[in-house]
Amino acid sequence: MEHQGPVVVGVTGASGAAVALEVLRGLKAADVPVALVTTDAAEAVVREECDVPIASVRALAEVTYSDRDLAAPIASGSRPTRGMAIVPCSANTIAKVANGLADTLVTRAAHVHLKERRPLVVAPRETPLSPILLRNLTALSEAGARIVDLTPAFYLKPRSVDEIARYLAGKVLEQLGIPHRLYRGYKEGTP
Repeated sequence: MEHQGPVVVGVTGASGAAVALEVLRGLKAADVPVALVTTDAAEAVVREECDVPIASVRALAEVTYSDRDLAAPIASGSRPTRGMAIVPCSANTIAKVANGLADTLVTRAAHVHLKERRPLVVAPRETPLSPILLRNLTALSEAGARIVDLTPAFYLKPRSVDEIARYLAGKVLEQLGIPHRLYRGYKEGTP
């Protein structure tokens, strides 16, 4: 079932903020509206890893919400969306969503997407993976979430962090059914 409305993008405090930026740029290029939620930890990671002000990240979205705003429209199943991506998704956020805790807007919106059977993409950036994290990811997958591990495709021979981030963002967008031109696939263009 196709849903109208924005794609909800939650950005949490895990490493991998460059991927979140590329997801936002890819959605903007595809002319898909975005409802953005960034955690306080995510804002610190964006500054540290991407060296960009958070205002420039927010400018890529049609609407932004505080992670503390549990009354935001995206916290309700009655507000249609096209899906949600949490990228990067911290182990803490994974644990909360997998175990039914909805104490922030990111976790509440994720629960809404699961209960409404809308696409939810979770993009962890963690290594090594502990047994607890693996169980939580399994629980999310069994509940209908799509897991996009933020692991580079070495066969594409990336030459920069930006190339890796674009590839991973493309993988997130594909799980949401959003067309993109962020990377060329394996042997694309060859017979």
